[in-house]
Amino acid sequence: MAISDMRRQYAKGSLQDTDLTADPFSLFDRWLNDAITAEIPDPTAMTVATVDATGQPSQRIVLLKDVSEAGFVFFTNLGSRKAQELGQNPKVSCHFPWFFMERQVRVCGVVEKLSFKENATYFLSRPKDSQLAAYASEQSKPISSRELLHTQFAQMKQKFANKTLPAPDFWGGFRIVPHQIEFWQGGEDRLHDRFEYNRDENGSWNTQRLMP
Repeated sequence: MAISDMRRQYAKGSLQDTDLTADPFSLFDRWLNDAITAEIPDPTAMTVATVDATGQPSQRIVLLKDVSEAGFVFFTNLGSRKAQELGQNPKVSCHFPWFFMERQVRVCGVVEKLSFKENATYFLSRPKDSQLAAYASEQSKPISSRELLHTQFAQMKQKFANKTLPAPDFWGGFRIVPHQIEFWQGGEDRLHDRFEYNRDENGSWNTQRLMP
């Protein structure tokens, strides 16, 4: 079958005006809890899109580690491509692809760096091997082989075998502070339900239905 002929109906639900909440975070929490309860793979996975100095966009998948009315939090090596691009241009978009539930959430906003205290609190809560991996890998930098990566990891593991790793200054979190959040629910015959929340100047949220 040609991929152009691949299609199916979306009929797992709908999103109506009466389902909306006063702010998008309440609805997001509900959908995230639905995804967790449904045991879909990696419910906290989100695609983060950044733009480099030439205007070239770049995307990658990270894990959501906190969400509140302040925004959406993820962590990364501060020397990584995404961190470098966010340092040049704080505008960002992220996307939650809950395809198993025929749902998507799109977020647009700007990032702010977390404090060292916030970074340290989360870093020290990670399993030790995950902490070691952060030290062993200069994220986004070229490396000659996977064997070398494993060697660097083993060296770090030996070095800190009986020690607590300090929170690194080259690793930390970003909070995406949104000004726009869209909720998408698949619908039959491609008549999907889309609602967009937009934050106005006084911090209130306005909603509008979008055509699919």
